[in-house]
Amino acid sequence: MNEQNYNVAFVFPGQGSQSVGMLSQLADVFPVVKQTFEQASDVLGFKLWDLVANGPEADLNQTQNTQPAMLAAGVAVWRVWCEKTDRRPAWMAGHSLGEYTALVCSDAIAFEDAVKLVAERGRLMQEAVPAGVGAMAAIIGLEDHQVVNTCAEVANGQIVSAANFNAPGQVVIAGETAAVERAMEALKALGAKRALKLPVSVPSHCALMEAASDKLNEILQGINVEMPNATLIHNADVKSHGSPEVIRYALKEQLFKPVRWVESVKFMHEQGVAGFIECGPGKVLMGLNKRIAPDAIHMTMFDPESLNKVLEQLHG
Repeated sequence: MNEQNYNVAFVFPGQGSQSVGMLSQLADVFPVVKQTFEQASDVLGFKLWDLVANGPEADLNQTQNTQPAMLAAGVAVWRVWCEKTDRRPAWMAGHSLGEYTALVCSDAIAFEDAVKLVAERGRLMQEAVPAGVGAMAAIIGLEDHQVVNTCAEVANGQIVSAANFNAPGQVVIAGETAAVERAMEALKALGAKRALKLPVSVPSHCALMEAASDKLNEILQGINVEMPNATLIHNADVKSHGSPEVIRYALKEQLFKPVRWVESVKFMHEQGVAGFIECGPGKVLMGLNKRIAPDAIHMTMFDPESLNKVLEQLHG
């Protein structure tokens, strides 16, 4: 019998946390890691673990490859966790692509279906905006409303908007390249500490993705969705949903609406979540979450050492 920890949330990272060689130490100890990637490879038709283990990095960073790789990585770490303990989080959330990982780990979507979904999601996103037409940039050191208002002021009929509300004073913007560059200059003039263009191939979570979201929605209609077995907070509306139709709609909306990560973490914390565990490669979400809810416990889990620390914390 699995025991739910009502004051713990597991959160799953998205694109940007990938790296060549990720999870290699965990894979040396737990066979289920490579087994998970083999399962994904059977769906995709190419050896995903070889790409993750050996690169090249440029191929791993292509959206249509990154998305299934990060999904498989998060699910692999979750499966290791489930082998080691019967403790389960009562809360889950994922950042952008990580929302799909959370849905798999909460038994709402089958892993194979999710692999197909995110591979198509990546392909549709790449197709929607030709290379060079769109861009994303991280804006550091301004209030959310300053970023939102400035994007609106400099758009001049083009698309540029806030895409990720990642942490207090850290917002990512997305849109057409020229409009993003205008916004970067205006925000620097307004006092931003940094305005840094991101090395991404598609401008996620902005209106340029609306056509891709419509096509994704058609695919979603053919995917079986169950009610999650944890309270899962969605990016687009900071709510949990039990209806398959509403979950599909939330995933459609997520593609062109901003990731409301600050609100999501604050909401869970206000509901009594005292510990946030990042389940997957890297420490990106742990860094963001510390700034959003500084009085909570924040940990990450991606290798044997970090796994053991989380086990000790939750069983202590």
